[in-house]
Amino acid sequence: MLEKMSQYIAAELGVNPWQVKVAVELLDEGNTVPFIARYRKEKTGELKDEQLREIEERIKYLRNLEQRREEIVRSITEQEKMTPELATAIEGAMKLQELEDLYLPYRPKKRTRASIARERGLESLAQLMLADTTEDTTSTIESLTAPFITEEVPDSEAALQGAMDIVAEDVSDRADFRAYLRDAIWRQGKVKTVMVGDEETAETDEVRQVFLKYADYEEPIHQLPSHRILAINRGEKLGALKVTLTAPDEKYIEYMVKAMPETGVAALKEYKAIAVADAYKRLIFPAMEREIRKTLTENADEQAIKVFGTNLRNLLLQPPLAGHVIMGLDPGYRMGCKMAVIDAQGNVLDQGIYHLTSGERGKEAAKKDMAACIRKWKVTLLSIGNGTASYETEQFVSQLIEEEQLDCHYIITNEAGASVYSASKLAIEELPDLDVSIRGAVSIARRVQDPLAESVKIDPKSIGVGQYQHDVNQKQLSETLDQVVETVVNHVGVELNTASPAILEHVAGISGAVANNIVTYRKDNGVFHNRKELLKVKRLGPAAFTQCAGFLRIKDSDNPLDNTPVHPESYELAETIIKNLGYNLADLNDKVKLADFHTKLALVDAETVAKELDAGVPTVRDILDALAKPGRDPREDLPAPMTRKHIMSLEDVKVGTVVKGTVHNVVDFGAFVDFGLKVNGLLHRSEFCRRDQHPSDVLAVGDIIEAEIISVEPKRNRIGLSMKALRDKEKAAAAVAAGDDSQQNNRNRDNRGNRRDNQGGENRNRNNRRDGRNQDRNAANNRDGRQGERHNRRNDDRRNRNDNRGGRNNQNRQKRHEPAPFENNNITIVYSKKK
Repeated sequence: MLEKMSQYIAAELGVNPWQVKVAVELLDEGNTVPFIARYRKEKTGELKDEQLREIEERIKYLRNLEQRREEIVRSITEQEKMTPELATAIEGAMKLQELEDLYLPYRPKKRTRASIARERGLESLAQLMLADTTEDTTSTIESLTAPFITEEVPDSEAALQGAMDIVAEDVSDRADFRAYLRDAIWRQGKVKTVMVGDEETAETDEVRQVFLKYADYEEPIHQLPSHRILAINRGEKLGALKVTLTAPDEKYIEYMVKAMPETGVAALKEYKAIAVADAYKRLIFPAMEREIRKTLTENADEQAIKVFGTNLRNLLLQPPLAGHVIMGLDPGYRMGCKMAVIDAQGNVLDQGIYHLTSGERGKEAAKKDMAACIRKWKVTLLSIGNGTASYETEQFVSQLIEEEQLDCHYIITNEAGASVYSASKLAIEELPDLDVSIRGAVSIARRVQDPLAESVKIDPKSIGVGQYQHDVNQKQLSETLDQVVETVVNHVGVELNTASPAILEHVAGISGAVANNIVTYRKDNGVFHNRKELLKVKRLGPAAFTQCAGFLRIKDSDNPLDNTPVHPESYELAETIIKNLGYNLADLNDKVKLADFHTKLALVDAETVAKELDAGVPTVRDILDALAKPGRDPREDLPAPMTRKHIMSLEDVKVGTVVKGTVHNVVDFGAFVDFGLKVNGLLHRSEFCRRDQHPSDVLAVGDIIEAEIISVEPKRNRIGLSMKALRDKEKAAAAVAAGDDSQQNNRNRDNRGNRRDNQGGENRNRNNRRDGRNQDRNAANNRDGRQGERHNRRNDDRRNRNDNRGGRNNQNRQKRHEPAPFENNNITIVYSKKK
């Protein structure tokens, strides 16, 4: 069975069946996805985290499908209704919906109109309606229904109605009809929304005002984007919208009637058609409507969760701003702005509350106190939370830096979840002597110092970098976000001697209880001196050690390899590689020898070493990379977040202004950009990416971009941005510059031509006077001309080769989803994490 499932999953994901089979076996053995992706590359053919997650999800689905298949076969067999054809169809079904459609006629039903008709003995009349018999034009309705008249079936009309109910249910249960209609309605149907109540009152109703766009709205089902589906669902849930599906019903009914067996009894043909129409309108279409609405919602949930996960990953991978003394500011109006200063290690140095919005006297006092605090602790960076009163706090800080000529910058920080963390058990344990309000300011400061270490302390759902996250499937959302956190934590690695339980529990193989045991061991016994010491931690056995060891770092370990991603199981191989280069482990702690070692290491070929040592190429390659950059944090390769000294005001903003900002959130319809105003600018997808791209293919949370303001709507608090408009201006300017150059070149060519003409005349005069040398000079000129032509041809060939090479590079970029600047993507990105 695993073989069959592996083939099916492999076809879906575009990998080899053996890769899927090996991956499933490794997962079944209890290995984690990060461990398999990093340390079992040879076995899986270097499957990535994302592929392993998909395999894990798909095998779970197929195993549940197989379990359901067995239940259905057992049920139909017990009813003694199994046929070879039905058994083959059930065996071939690879989707749950296909299975359920096949089982529908045999599923135990509640008391229905059809079941009541059967109890009254009308099954034979229904079968007569469906019978493909010889033409009967003589029988009348009275003669056909007479045998079925009883006390419960008083007349022909009741008999016919009961028979039609049976036919309708049988038609509704047909799997082929449901499969056809499901596909047809999806392709040809539409979602229609209308406003509940009249539109005039909706103008003053805050809830309904949000959904005015959908007051009389219609769109094809298969074209509805996920964010619109979720918006419609929310409007329906809040009672603002009524949602229905529409489809060409008569067309489908006609198809079904024609697909039914031709009724031999002429008098019953009309009633069969009525029964089919009833089956469609009363039974099939309502079921299809529920099913399609459910599918739309599930697809939209999946897309929204995917976007949330992508944004969370990019947020967690924000590079840390290390080495700063940071003042964290948690803005507020009535309760004031909470302040905490932390040193470069995250320890709290000072705390307080400033009232920045309580009149001029209060402001002046706050300025004096804050400036003194900044100078006292030599604060180099202020981290301002982006919540209530954030803009007013930013105005205050910007003015303070300018007036007091302070040598520091500020940054706007996502404070989502800070209040939740400040009241949590973990916050109380970490900051027991601080008031709950000050803990939030500490968190805002630490989020800049190490975004990953601080962000894992709160529920990922509270971070707020998604769309409609409160409307989607919460269980699925939690599972996906937990997987994202796990992937990022293990990708970056964790310093064992300083990590909190919150981050340790996301390391592969470590549970929450074991994470607490690690911290307890550290408190009782001091720092870990090597990875092997982990085995002394309570409830951390050999299996857990195998999973987690490679992701934990020990900076000052007895063994330098403990500060690299090299797994302990590969230490012997790593030491052999080091020895073959003429060094030993101790030399890795010697800066002079280490520099020479790295020089030699750069010349080593992974495939050659792997062949010599009978090892896997991926493992050798990873060891060489780890030895080249011991203790490396992959986030360090990324440029730091953008800081500011000055704030922008609405007066500075007008259409045509070019601004520089940071991508705050990426959603299906575009991206929100923070460029220093109270409201983020909206960069609609049409203004920076192609139609076949998703916004997250081009931009990521944390990217620093330049864009042009194309619309300002103060009343709606909206600012529209464009990167294409900026690109178009740059192209136009380049074209003008190229035109000026071209005109100048033409003038230069004309001048050179005139000079050549003059020189030619002088030469001819001289040649006439030197007629003994004419032939020699002509021959020389011919040689020069031929050489010039050859030279020009070589230059043309080089240009053509370069053009071809450039074209291939652009094609390769597209294959790797790396858009070339301007030509392919029509945008300029100052800095992007998109590779």
